[in-house]
Formats: sequence, C-alpha cells, structure tokens
Amino acid sequence: MTPISLALLALCGISAPVLAQTSVGQVQDVVVTTGVRGEARTVTDSPAPVDVISGEQLIHTGRAELAEALARLLPSFNFGTNQAGVNSVVRPVSNRGLGPAYTLVLVNGKRRHNGALLTNGGGDTSGVNAIDLDTIPLSAIGHIEVLKDSAAAQYGSDAVAGVVNVILKTGNHGGEISASYGKLKDGDGDLSSKKLEGDAGFTLGDDGFLHIGAAARKRGQAWYNFPSTNLVAYSPASNPKNATWNRDGAHNGDPGIEAYDLAFNAEKPYNADITLYAFGTAGTRNTVAGNNFRRPNGLATIAQIYPDGYFAINNMSAYDYQLNVGARGKTAGWNWDLSTGYGKNRARQYSNLTLNPSLGPTSPTSFDNLATYQFEQWTTNEDFTRAVDIGWKKPLQWSWGLEQRVERFSTFAGDPLGYINGGYIFKTGDQEGNPNVGKPAAVGAQAGVALSPADATSIRRTVLAVYNDLGFYPVDDWFVDGAVRFEHYDDSAGNTASGKINSRYDFTPKVAIRGTVGSGFRAPSLTQTGYSQTDNRTNINPVTGEVGPSLSKLLRNDSELAHKFGARDLDPEKSVNFGIGLVLKPADNINVTLDGYQVKVKDRIVRTGYMFGPAFAPTLIAAGLTGTEWVQYFANAIDTRTRGADLVADITSDYGSYGLVRWGAALNWNKTDVTRINATPSQITALGANPGGSSVWFGYSAGGGIGDLSATPKTKLILSARWFFGDLEANVQTTRYDSYLWQTTANRAQDYHFGAKWLTDLDLSYAVTKKVKLVVGAANLFNTTPDKNGPGDANSGGNSFVYGPAPFAPSGAYYYGKVTYVF
Repeated sequence: MTPISLALLALCGISAPVLAQTSVGQVQDVVVTTGVRGEARTVTDSPAPVDVISGEQLIHTGRAELAEALARLLPSFNFGTNQAGVNSVVRPVSNRGLGPAYTLVLVNGKRRHNGALLTNGGGDTSGVNAIDLDTIPLSAIGHIEVLKDSAAAQYGSDAVAGVVNVILKTGNHGGEISASYGKLKDGDGDLSSKKLEGDAGFTLGDDGFLHIGAAARKRGQAWYNFPSTNLVAYSPASNPKNATWNRDGAHNGDPGIEAYDLAFNAEKPYNADITLYAFGTAGTRNTVAGNNFRRPNGLATIAQIYPDGYFAINNMSAYDYQLNVGARGKTAGWNWDLSTGYGKNRARQYSNLTLNPSLGPTSPTSFDNLATYQFEQWTTNEDFTRAVDIGWKKPLQWSWGLEQRVERFSTFAGDPLGYINGGYIFKTGDQEGNPNVGKPAAVGAQAGVALSPADATSIRRTVLAVYNDLGFYPVDDWFVDGAVRFEHYDDSAGNTASGKINSRYDFTPKVAIRGTVGSGFRAPSLTQTGYSQTDNRTNINPVTGEVGPSLSKLLRNDSELAHKFGARDLDPEKSVNFGIGLVLKPADNINVTLDGYQVKVKDRIVRTGYMFGPAFAPTLIAAGLTGTEWVQYFANAIDTRTRGADLVADITSDYGSYGLVRWGAALNWNKTDVTRINATPSQITALGANPGGSSVWFGYSAGGGIGDLSATPKTKLILSARWFFGDLEANVQTTRYDSYLWQTTANRAQDYHFGAKWLTDLDLSYAVTKKVKLVVGAANLFNTTPDKNGPGDANSGGNSFVYGPAPFAPSGAYYYGKVTYVF
C-alpha cells in the first residue's frame, strides 16, 4: 500500500460528526501574518500554504528542542542527525529538500540572526551558518507559522523554500512551570535528559504586557555504536591486551548539553495611534562531543601520556542573544511598523582531553581555546501598508518597505600548540610494541578544529532592500498578489531583483485553488566566502569507499592555493519557483490542502569533493604544507531542480461523552535532481595521473550520472490523533520515513540503500487538579533504528558509517515523564 493510500484511508475511515461547542479551538481558525499583508486571514483563507504549529504541540515532542520538534511535526521538514564528533553540535533542518540556507526564520515577523558554526553533515554540507533555532525556549512560543512557499520577493533572498515565523506568547497574566526527566532505552554514556522550563505574563500599566519564558536543560553525552572489528589496538597483534580490549572504538553520538535560554515579549501603547514593542532572547550552551578512539598503536597516541589510547573530547562554550525594539501605528491612513534588531552568536571550541601528537611527550592534554566563531547581524526595517479604494468591491492592499542589514562573520585563531606541526618522529619506547618508529606523529589537537592566524577571518557586508507589494480582488472570489524586491549587496553579490505573483480563487466556500510563480536570489553566505580550516578527522575515501584518517583542509575561495586548484569567486544562486494548490473544506470540521511545487536553483553552491594524492602534493608542498592534505573548497558547481507535493488534512470529531479527537494526516513527496554539473576545472585535469589519490571535483561528475542530490527520503508521512477526554489527553503520532540512498564515492555501484521505517510517538497527560498536570510519554516508542546497511568502520564501529545519513535520530526509544504547575 502506498503512503498516499495510507493517508487517504486514514482520513476516509474516520467518523467525523459536526464539531460541538468546545473550548478546544481549531488550528485552521488561527489568524496568520506570514505571507500576507494588511487583511487578516486564517490558515484556511491563506493564498499560500501555511502550517500552524501551536506551542502546546511543541511541548508534546519529548526530548526534542525546536529544530527537531518542527521536523517531527511537519512532513516537509527533516532534521539532520549528524553523529560525528565536532559536527554533531550543528544539526541542520532542511525544508522541501533544500538546506537551511533556503528557509528564512523570523521571530514575531522580524528576521532572526544566523549562528556562527558551519553545516557539515546531517543532510547539509553546504557550509552555510544555519540559524540556531534551539536558542528559543519552547515555553516562550505561542505558535509557529510555516509558509511553505517561496517568499524571496517579500522577505528577502533566503526565503526560497519558505519562511518559519515564531510567534512569542503575549499573555499578560498567569503562566506555568514544568519539570521533566527522561532516558534513552539503549546506549552507553549518560542516557538521561533533564529540563526545567516555564513562562509567566505580567501587565505593563493598564494596557500593556510583558511575557517571559525560560528553560534550563541538561542532556547527557550518549553514544550508540558497534563493536570494532579491527581487534588489534596494541602492537604486535599477538599482544595479550588485544584479547581483553572491550572493542569500544567510538563515542560518537549525542553531545552532552547544558543550556540556559530566556525569551521575553513586551508591548505597550504609547498613545491611541502608536504602540511600542520589544522582544528578545538570550542563552548560553556548553557541549561535550565524543569522538573515535585513538588506538595505542596509532599515529595519534603517545604512550608516555595515554598508554592505553584515549577518546579525544571536543568541548564548546557558546552564547547567543538578539534584541528587537520598534513601534507601530497609523498615520494618514498608513499602518506603519519601524523596528531595529541586533543579534549575535559566538562559539568557542576547546578540549579538556586531547593531544597534539606532533609535539611528542611534552604535548598539552587540554586546550582552552582551539577556535572561536562569531556571527553578528543588525537589521533595521520600516514597513507600510494601507487599503486603497480603487472603485472595486474590495480595496487594493498596498504594502511597501525598506530594510538595511549589516552582518559580520569572524573567526579567531586558537592556541598555537593546538595547530602547529611540532615535527615529532616516533622513537623506540613511545608506544608499546614500537609499531611506528621513524614515522611522523599526527598533527594538531585531535578531535577538534584548530584555527591558525592564516585561517582567521573577519568579513562584513551591508544589504539594502526595498520592496513593493500589491494585493487586490479583480472579482469577489479571486485574489491576486504581486510583489517585487530589489536588494543591493556591497560585496561581490551585487544587485538583485526578485518577483512573485500569488493568486487564489474560491469557487465555493468549500473549494479553492491557489498558485505562485516567482524568482529568488541567494547571495553566498559569509561562511562560504570567507571560511577556511585544517583538521584531523576520519573520512570516507572517495575512490575506495574505505574509512580512514585524513588531514583535511577547507580552502578559502579567494586564496592563492584554491585558485591553483580551479576555485573562483562565488556567484549568487538564482532560483525560479512554481506552485499550485487545491484547498478543500467539505465540512466545518474537515480541512484538506494539496500543494505541488517546483524550485530550480542555478549555480548552486556546494563543497567540492576531497582532492588529494601525488598529483596535488607538489602544489601543496610549495604552499608550505605537508603534501598529504585532502583539500576542498566551495564552488558554484551545479544546477538543481526540486519537485514535490504536500498533502495536509485534519478532521476534528466530537464523540460526545467519549471526548473529542483531532485526526491528522500529512504527506510530503520530494525529489531533487542535479540537472547540470560544471566541468572539472582545467587546473585539476591538467595535473594528470593521480595514482592512489582522488581528483574528483564533484561526486556525480566521475560517475556520469545525474540524480538525487539530497539523501533525505522522497516521502514522509505523518498520521496523528489527539484525544481530549475530560482531564485526560492522549496524543499518538506515527511517522513513515521512506527509503533513502547514501552515495559515498563517485562510483554509483558503491551506493548504500536503506529501507523505509515507521516511528511511533505517544504521550498521555492527566490534569490531577486545575493547577497540576502529569505527563508520561515515549518518543520512538518501539525503539526503531535505521537499517544497518552502511559500509561500517572496522576501526571505530561508529554508527554513522552503519546507518548513513539517517533521517531520524538513530538513538532509539526515549521515555520521559513531566509535571506541570499552572498559575
């Protein structure tokens, strides 16, 4: 049975009597502000597809924070489950098969600042600095509006796949406080998670409000890997210690997290025509991420320091804040909104347990500062809108506005002892069995990214924008909206223009169609244009498919070395999107929408493949490097086409004395094709033969195939039911993730396939009194994990090499309890 059949069956088989009077409102009745200006519209009336997620839905997602919660609730969203060391801290969210760079995030309708760390795994390796959604406490969120339509002409160039608008709570009294505790069913390390969160509303004078939400959480460092199959950790192979080694080869998994987050939202009328407002967030986070075991007989271990090997640790300390202030009012018939907001994210990487083997036995075993990343953004905008009577039955809605955005990305070098090559050569007695005598030791602090002064950067740019938006009704039931936006970047991105036409026609109150055509423009992120790094990590050889250590170097595009390997200054990406949808409301308590879409992206920016070997060595050595580095850079390498469809349906059924049930079904089908691949630069092909190395510039080019770019499943189906029965509430959701593909090398014969999986989440809540509520639940109730079809890694047994780029967390079942006090 197909996913579409399952979804339709689930809906058609439900008894759905007319909804009786109840205090439980319907999501479809929520007035939305995203994607429309001027006239108030509900979800059902919207000319563009909008999903609304209530704050209550978010808190029923168990251990998940905001990013993962969205992916659990929305079929078009997927959450990166990167489990690999330092990269496990950044887990990006993709939308409609497009990475985090293509979805704009707003808070209360205002642009949210980006994070400082780059994506490199979990479904996105494009190197953009994704917005850190998890710094917004769930307790502060009233609801979230998700516009599933390109809105670059309305909101800016990075709204190609859609917009996520987080609406903070506005209550002026009351609140609640909750404490929760849970554990993973299986795994090693600390499997527990603890969280204390709450919110409260206060009056400001007679007519204003202040609402505050906060959260403190601690998640244990947990890992769930496989026993190493390479049993020789000590030399020689006959060493009796090998027989007693526990085969624990990796501590990759969920990083340990200790985080504290705060948010506030305030509003106060100044007079009858002007209202002042402010909102903001602030938070800190400390993480500890595990890594592969450095074996006693490897090039990264010195017996005088770690005689039995060690698990290097990557630590990170980060803080994040944003403050927006503004005023809105009405003057001479114009509704206006003037605001400014500044946000900053800063992350320092360090290590409490590691080693720079190239320094020999005198190497430090901890480093307070290996690298620091920082992103700042200051946005000021003014929006105007008014209804203009042009003699038609309904007035024209004219909206326009101006925006200035200043952003800066900076990186700062760490401790020189963390990145220098001390040149140490192994001597007799440095390791048990002396397996590496005469060989150079590994370079750099293990498990971390150590930035040198040559890597440090500070890039700043200013973006100026102006937009104009006209919405009108040619006839009573036909709405048309047209928008244009002009932006000027003061860096190489230059000038751009984006446009959009959106329309909806209501045949009857029960049937409507809607559609969109538009263009977009995405300037390279500052991280893509200005970041470089050198690190020691495990990678998959793009030729052999085998897993092994690599000295990897990401080159900055404007560097002399990158140019010698064919790098060019990055050009902006350009996109064209189409969408068409059907809206059905066969009864007051039934809503069905079906929306198809296509997004073409030209000159898409991706990482090149890792390139290394004897053909590259002379150029690397001439640049002062060792010649063994695996190098890559960002390039406008491909054109892509993403096609898909969203089917969303909900039914609210009142069963009288048996309670009320909300049934839901949501299905996303999505496919991304690579339609054009740029030729490998002549500087690379001119290097000639490269025995034992790789000259693959882009993975698909060597295989000659054009196919899926994204490793995410083509379909994702969510079926849900929420039952309200007196003081008892039950929520069950089952999600089907389609099969997925993992391409590890240019040889498509070495692709790995993973089957479809069903995951079930369940929670039960009971109101003990009017003020106290108890919740018990399970995320991934039946402990489902991905197929074990990956190539595996004999040395580490790391789960990421077995499960591949899993679309859901491979950590398995999580069981939890929660108590809430309402005041």
